[in-house]
Amino acid sequence: MSLKRITQFFNPSSVAVIGASNISTRAGFVVMRNLLQGGFKGPIMPVTPSHSAVHGVLAYPTIADLPKVPDLAVICTNKNTLIDIIEQLGELGCKTAIVIADGLSGEQKSTLKACAQAKQVTLLGPNCLGLLIPHIGLNASFSHTVASPGKIAFVSQSAAVCSTILDWAKNKEIGFSYFVSVGDCLDINFNELLDFLGRDAKTKAILLYIDNIEDIRGFISAARAAAFSKPVIAIKTGKTSAGALAAEIHTGGKQSSDAVYDALFQRAGMLRVNDLRELFAATQTLAMHPKLLKVEQLTILTNGGGPGVMAVDELIQNSGKLAELSIETRNALNKVIPQSETTSNPVDIFGDSAPARYKQALEILLHAKEVKNLLIIHTPSALALSEDYANVIVETLQTLPKMARPYVITNFMGEDASYAARKVCSNNAIPTYRTPEGAVGAFMHLVTYRRNQKHLTQTPESNTDDAKINKVPAKALINEFLDEGQSYLPTHQASQVLNHYGIKCIQTEVAYTPTEAREQAIELGFPVALKLISPSIASKSEVGGVVLNLNDANEVEQTAFAMLIRIKNTYPDAVIEGFSLQKMAPRAGANELRIAIKTEPNFGPVILLGEAGTGLEYAQAAVALPPLNMNLAKYLIAAAHDKGVLKERILPEKVDKYRLCALLTRISQLVIDQPDISSMELNPILASNGQFLVLDATMTLNRYQTQSNRKRLSIRPYPIELVEVVTLKNNTKATLRPIKPEDEQAHKAFDESLNKEDRYKRFFGELPQFNHDQLAKMTQIDYDREMAFIVCQRFEGKTRTLGVSRVIMDPDNLHAEFAIVVRSDCQGLGLGRILMSAAINHCKRQGVESVEGITLPENTGMIELARKLGFKISRDFEEGSINMVLKLK
Repeated sequence: MSLKRITQFFNPSSVAVIGASNISTRAGFVVMRNLLQGGFKGPIMPVTPSHSAVHGVLAYPTIADLPKVPDLAVICTNKNTLIDIIEQLGELGCKTAIVIADGLSGEQKSTLKACAQAKQVTLLGPNCLGLLIPHIGLNASFSHTVASPGKIAFVSQSAAVCSTILDWAKNKEIGFSYFVSVGDCLDINFNELLDFLGRDAKTKAILLYIDNIEDIRGFISAARAAAFSKPVIAIKTGKTSAGALAAEIHTGGKQSSDAVYDALFQRAGMLRVNDLRELFAATQTLAMHPKLLKVEQLTILTNGGGPGVMAVDELIQNSGKLAELSIETRNALNKVIPQSETTSNPVDIFGDSAPARYKQALEILLHAKEVKNLLIIHTPSALALSEDYANVIVETLQTLPKMARPYVITNFMGEDASYAARKVCSNNAIPTYRTPEGAVGAFMHLVTYRRNQKHLTQTPESNTDDAKINKVPAKALINEFLDEGQSYLPTHQASQVLNHYGIKCIQTEVAYTPTEAREQAIELGFPVALKLISPSIASKSEVGGVVLNLNDANEVEQTAFAMLIRIKNTYPDAVIEGFSLQKMAPRAGANELRIAIKTEPNFGPVILLGEAGTGLEYAQAAVALPPLNMNLAKYLIAAAHDKGVLKERILPEKVDKYRLCALLTRISQLVIDQPDISSMELNPILASNGQFLVLDATMTLNRYQTQSNRKRLSIRPYPIELVEVVTLKNNTKATLRPIKPEDEQAHKAFDESLNKEDRYKRFFGELPQFNHDQLAKMTQIDYDREMAFIVCQRFEGKTRTLGVSRVIMDPDNLHAEFAIVVRSDCQGLGLGRILMSAAINHCKRQGVESVEGITLPENTGMIELARKLGFKISRDFEEGSINMVLKLK
């Protein structure tokens, strides 16, 4: 999808309605009415052979009879006419169309998509409500109401949800920049819309209602880019298996586990909400006030003890935190609350508080340094109208500059008595809610969003475990197993692969008969564990296929015989490959973990972490998408604790979390390096004395077949294949490689090393040194849509960055902008040519058509280098800059 084409889609100057009608029950009637009433300034051209005019507007019998080529066509006819209509629109030259019809079969959708592509017609839908662009008065939909202009973009796969949101927004006086019903996402999908809306200056927040995502990698890439600049809030249906099936039937496409979608939204820096009620609440908080919280602690001011307790319960149950009031703040509050000598948080000023006391307490809290987030709860009072208390809040807040205020939300309880008060708050951009639980839930959306945004800006720790990874011999070993026809690897074979990634497994011997098991046990020494080897049985312990603490040879042999008989009676068709024997490991005082790899539809491989047990389902584990670095591994461990699937045990020694992070990153690298591993389970893993020992490991192998239309991993891993050693003009060696998130500190030192002249040439002005957030964006890049190459050397025990080149591709991957800067004291070493050549070669591999850049006339070194590399040089006299363009195609 071309960003240029989608931009044209959202800025039409004329509209044709195919299938326009004067019959009120037809979609063509409603669409024409909405277009005419919406205030759209361009021509509206109904097409129908049944009426000479529709809603008083002259109609045209066929598409060919239209007096001009419409910028947008809204197709309101039934599904059986779509192919013919798309062909006619394509012949006419119309490039954008909305398809409202629903009920298309899979075959009909495929035919329609192929026809639209052949005729170069961009489609929105089918099975959609249409498109509303309030700021140009366009209501090209069959909605029952209108949308007001605003700063929120809403995109939904469900037409019914669109109608509900429009109705709610009208009541709350919330407007939209764009309101898009995408339906089945046959052509335009979430990825393209996120790219467009993420760049749109009129849009300050993006709301999504999602049934299914086909292109996960494209979605994460686009969502992450959008979430860097504005809040992205999503509802994803299909949380249950029945719901997932319903979503699959509704929009098509395979459904993945809901826990995996949670990992997706977290990794992309988005906020996920569970239902429409939460979406409305999140819209009032996050979308209307997208500024990140400074801290997570909440202070509560209430005139009722019960509602205050309800708010505290909701906060703590959702992993929230109460602020601790200082002695100075508590003393000041005690002076204005006669009934209390021990004020604490929540601050209860009692039900007999008149507006004047409310104001006094509010002023104290607003000026308290420890109060950064404030929830104000009010229950109806006989002393004054709730509206009076709301006016006190508004007036008191207005005495403080916006930047100096805490973040304030309100809860006016009740219905008739509190409606006017909530209206006062809404009219003054103060989020307000009907219940304490609703207000706290909305606040926790901000907390979750803050935590997810940290994924985009935190600097990970360096992992020094690379020396433990030997991917080439591991790959050769996997190929050997596959060549021998083995798709299932039990512990004694899986351990051979794991050893190449520094993952230690307990010594395991194999026996093919009970008698051999007896002999192997004698050699190992007692006590031993006896385990059945069978690719047919997923959980062997549940069927008696695992027996521990066998203490003599006869017991081992008899147990093996009994195991065979039991399995034959229970699973007569099961394939039995033998037995594995292990000497019992000392488990006293050790934590027992499990880590798994599963392959999910659309997502590819995912990593699961939980406690040791009989099976590993998503409900029993925290989930992450590879690739992982140390920081992301730390988040996975924290998520496992928060979910309760990894508990802090009262043991002599806690799990070494740093080394667990290192283990998880090695497993992540195994996922990246070895695409033939379709699943794996390590269960249990004994964690003791900072070491991890795998007692049982299984792998499932399947030769990975590259798919032209789908990437294997949801997120592109670090492109290690682009790392190379280069020789500088001073005959020293250096490393040329893509930048990493771990390079932030080195990049900061590099930025500080540039003199004023070099910074001026690079940034066209004097800029302050980059802060953490800016540096994080420069180092934590999406390798699918941008690339930054650095040349680095070891210097005085540290890695020093000598120069950087950066290319950013447009969403269409047609054009790229480049920039390059070399450390001031390292110029003249040939770094510019090395870095620029790397950037150009990368763009060629990506299929980019042209590379472009600008510089100042005084930057003669850059201009001369560009000329030597084949760039066309031209001067922009109006801007006073030099343009450099290199055509690659």
